[in-house]
Amino acid sequence: GDPAACDYAIQATRELLEAEVPLYGICLGHQILGLACGARTLKMKFGHHGANHPVQDLSSGKVMISSQNHGFAVDEASLPANVLATHKSLFDGSLQGIRLTDKPAYSFQGHPEASPGPHDVAPVFAPFIEEMRLAKEQRVHR
Repeated sequence: GDPAACDYAIQATRELLEAEVPLYGICLGHQILGLACGARTLKMKFGHHGANHPVQDLSSGKVMISSQNHGFAVDEASLPANVLATHKSLFDGSLQGIRLTDKPAYSFQGHPEASPGPHDVAPVFAPFIEEMRLAKEQRVHR
């Protein structure tokens, strides 16, 4: 269904962002993070379903194969200035990942945790893992 109807999750995500808790949204979580930041979501004509969806990392140009199961996408044109596109679908150009420039938050539309399935997308977690390490370090030094 339409992720915009998940007002409770959008509000909870906004509260976590304000608290600067490191976040990583997957699939619906990607859409919720986008909505919490002020972006819009769009119903896709066909959606993405299956395990062979090529996605490009926009910073490195690397292409990875992902598992997907969604019918809505975050509208890249509606991203606020503090939200960067990180990944795009090579099938239709739809937005597949975002990161915030001012908060420790990331997301990916596909299912990097899918098993069995492609493991190409495992590296998308690296920046988030670093954010968690930094957050833990800051708590220890308080």
